Amino acid sequence: MLAAQAIPGGADQEIAAGPARLGWHGCGTAHAASAGSMTAVVDGAFLSRAGNPAERLLQLVRERGFERALQDLRGDFAVALYDVGEGVLWLARDRLGVKPLYYANGAEGFTFASRPGALLGLLGVGRVADRRFVALFAGSHYRTFDNDPQASPYRDIRQLPAAHLLRVKDGRAELRRYWTLADEGDLPADEGALAESYRELLSRAVSERLAVAPSPAFTLSGGMDSSSVLALAVNALGARQHAYSSTYADPTFDETAEIRSMLDANVEQWHPVAIGTPDVMGLVERMVRANDEPVATATWLSHFLICERAAQDGFGALFGGLGGDELNAGEYEYFFFHFADLRAAGREEMLAGEIDAWARHHDHPIYRKHRAAAERGLARLVDPSRRGRCLPDRARLERYLAALAPGFFDLRRYEPVMDHPFESYLKNRTWQDLFRETAPCCLRAGDRQCAAFGLEHFDPFLDERLLALMFRVPGGLKIRDGVTKILLRKAMQGILPEETRTRVKKTGWNAPAHVWFTGRNGNALRDLVASRAFRERGIYDVTEVDRLVREHEQIVASGEARENHMMFLWQLVNLELWLRNFHLEVSA
Repeated sequence: MLAAQAIPGGADQEIAAGPARLGWHGCGTAHAASAGSMTAVVDGAFLSRAGNPAERLLQLVRERGFERALQDLRGDFAVALYDVGEGVLWLARDRLGVKPLYYANGAEGFTFASRPGALLGLLGVGRVADRRFVALFAGSHYRTFDNDPQASPYRDIRQLPAAHLLRVKDGRAELRRYWTLADEGDLPADEGALAESYRELLSRAVSERLAVAPSPAFTLSGGMDSSSVLALAVNALGARQHAYSSTYADPTFDETAEIRSMLDANVEQWHPVAIGTPDVMGLVERMVRANDEPVATATWLSHFLICERAAQDGFGALFGGLGGDELNAGEYEYFFFHFADLRAAGREEMLAGEIDAWARHHDHPIYRKHRAAAERGLARLVDPSRRGRCLPDRARLERYLAALAPGFFDLRRYEPVMDHPFESYLKNRTWQDLFRETAPCCLRAGDRQCAAFGLEHFDPFLDERLLALMFRVPGGLKIRDGVTKILLRKAMQGILPEETRTRVKKTGWNAPAHVWFTGRNGNALRDLVASRAFRERGIYDVTEVDRLVREHEQIVASGEARENHMMFLWQLVNLELWLRNFHLEVSA
């Protein structure tokens, strides 16, 4: 298993513990230790804890037991501990799932690893892709891929969910949650006091991660999230920092102009990584090998190239703003759930004003914003009969239903789990994104692509103390007058440049992937779709795929303001190259 890992310049340590063997492979000092009857390995870092994290884990477990020790640990981690005296293996994952952890119970016994690729090929763990995962990746939307937090892309491999532990003894595995958030209601809407608390918690989250980060650099977009992390790091360290950004020739996606307001006060050296027209097939092959799975969205190609450049420049860690959109209602979709909360509270006059402001600030030639669009969104996305219950967007999830081969998998019968632990639609949508939709696939990609180049990764917004605060912040301090991230804007007053802090329009972390599937890459795509291997897999309706490829090229060539098929094509290329590179069959 250690040999299957692919981290450059890595150190190895393997420890035998009775019938168990625990190993560690990574950069720097091995996070593995033994004491008495117990042996531990740790992937990641414990915050505010100096020294070897495996030794710290052993100390806490001796004092308090495994589950109580987890309550005292903060940070981004996956851990394993084996007690040879008790014959018990413990596994656990951090509260937000920043670090991944997989396991399998096969003929060779119980095995686990930070990456599923390390488990492939072991006796009882076949090179077989899970059929439902393949169908969702081929014909649905990336928000469905992680709806089951225990599933993995592989039939014989399971994933430990965030904030859970697993106890294994005598071949029996017991899974349970060790941390969650309760619905404690909203805090008083004192904007000044809440902004001060926010600034203090985010500052601490940044500082604590800087204390354990080797040679940090920062990803920087034109938005508030990455900018806030960078500015708070500059405050904590008392020096400007190095920042990396993806840049594009297409001004619709390029954020160079927005980034410039951050440079003078916060950036020692800016490293723009020009993406241009990449070799999509070659890069995706490298990415799926680094990720052990197909990669959910095209923006991660840009991140992969940033990781490569930062590692070449000698940095050891990348900080980013992942999680900021979820905590601060920063995505455009969150407007609908804020509207739903206002309607549920009987605040129709305020709702009308918010819809008008939403249309005024955020209208788009393709995705139009007006009252009728708001009502259609509410009808599609929320259940008015059960307060707080969000609905899956069936139109989005089933847009490419016809691209699946008849009989492969019936996506119409697929019902994603929609959690609703809170009475607020907006809070439940945030919870869903953090634990079942947008965050999990991004966290895996961030972790593995950094690790592929020997980097650690840190996302300070995903700190459980900040999470606890933001789930008690009233919706009106997240969205107001058609503007998102209200409380973050207030908290960053005097820290961010005003141009950055007050910007309403957002480009968003995106990439011009529509043009990546034309020209030379378009020829390679057509060759892939025409290949015998692709057509004989039985996953896609090849006639429909051919039609979508032609239609995408026509839309891009015309320059019309129409939805294209770049996300579908990105998923198709990733899925096919993953199946090929890992020599996978698809489960029956």
